[in-house]
Amino acid sequence: MIESTEEMTDGYKKALKQILIVSGDTELMSAPAYYDQSLNAPSLDARASCISVIQDELGHGHIAYRLLEDLGEDREELIYEREPHEFRNTYGFDQHIDNFAELVTAHGMFDRAGIVLLSDIHENTSYAPWKRALTKVSKEEQFHLRHGETWMRRLANNSEKTKRQLQEAVDWMFPMGVEWFGMPDDKKKHDDQLEYRIKGKSNDELRQDWLSRALPLMNELDLDVPAHYDEDSDEYVLDYDMPVAFDEDNKEWRFDESISWSDVMDRWRSRGPANEKYVNLIQSGKVDVEV
Repeated sequence: MIESTEEMTDGYKKALKQILIVSGDTELMSAPAYYDQSLNAPSLDARASCISVIQDELGHGHIAYRLLEDLGEDREELIYEREPHEFRNTYGFDQHIDNFAELVTAHGMFDRAGIVLLSDIHENTSYAPWKRALTKVSKEEQFHLRHGETWMRRLANNSEKTKRQLQEAVDWMFPMGVEWFGMPDDKKKHDDQLEYRIKGKSNDELRQDWLSRALPLMNELDLDVPAHYDEDSDEYVLDYDMPVAFDEDNKEWRFDESISWSDVMDRWRSRGPANEKYVNLIQSGKVDVEV
């Protein structure tokens, strides 16, 4: 186990910084993504739970940025002095969340993706300070997931209208969750984070873990998704070929449009339609105090 920068090679430190920045940015930017619809929750109890999720996510972001400070980064600079397009959060949190059904589906799918990724790091990472910090994070993310799945079940069984809203949310969020784990293993030239044992599983292994948990819930709720379990191969299989073009204005996947992973990388780097709004919401909270 690695405890300090003195024990790190330059390559290890660089790979660790990269994954911590993505983790910190993703946790941080989930807060403004969740904010508006948390205020539109259908009950005071639901609103309190949603706000609690936001508070937790901000705390998780703080943990990642605090670890980055130990690696020589400036936390204030990371949060307040970068331009919106310089943030490295996952693309799902650059999208507008437009109703309560989308909010709880994000809790049920995107937070599940976060659990899959961080659980792997918690179990396998060679960086001891992060391993210790993730004990708290893992417990809180489980609450987020239970909240999301509980409300997804309620909406699925409440009325035709809420079931339809849930299906519409799943239509764009399920493929977003599949994409969450990055390029397929056979497209990656190298993976320093695996080689340095900062994480333990490859992109495809993590994607399978997520599918093995997300797809049974979709089946339970009778929601249509473009994936199925294949008994012959004993794995979860997509009903489309990755990568897929995404119409961000209408939040629709164009499954019949041929694109490359280079196109997907360009989309990720360009950020999504809510990127500036969410970053500005975070950065506008800075208070300058003169002493």
